[in-house]
Amino acid sequence: MTLTRTEMDRKIDEHFSFEAKDDVEGVLATLSPDVEHDIVGSPSGPTRGRDGARPFYEALFSDLSESRVESLRRLYGEDFVVDESVWRGKAPGRPFGLEGRGRPLEFRLLHVVEFAASGDIRRENVWLDLAAIVQQLPQD
Repeated sequence: MTLTRTEMDRKIDEHFSFEAKDDVEGVLATLSPDVEHDIVGSPSGPTRGRDGARPFYEALFSDLSESRVESLRRLYGEDFVVDESVWRGKAPGRPFGLEGRGRPLEFRLLHVVEFAASGDIRRENVWLDLAAIVQQLPQD
């Protein structure tokens, strides 16, 4: 079964809306049970399954707040979408190992999202602009 662009948009937008609400359970519900979750450059490397993705989202939601994601463009394939976005919010914690100190933060993201026949996300590959993050969160 091939998903339509509308169905893919609906799922990724649902995923992003749960992220904006810091809703770990909601985010995990958009993922397939055997999801491959890959935040490129993460020391832990790719994880498998919802339980494997959980620690990333728990840390993310304590490190970043007031999350807003603006999609700039999407490219579609038969069972995947590439989403180029900008994340905006604040960094009260230690995002990506850097002291946030509650400072505002904005950076580009690239998501490569593959979908299972059920419509759930079976692979999420995330690339983020770490250079922009480091520049905005200098460590004195």
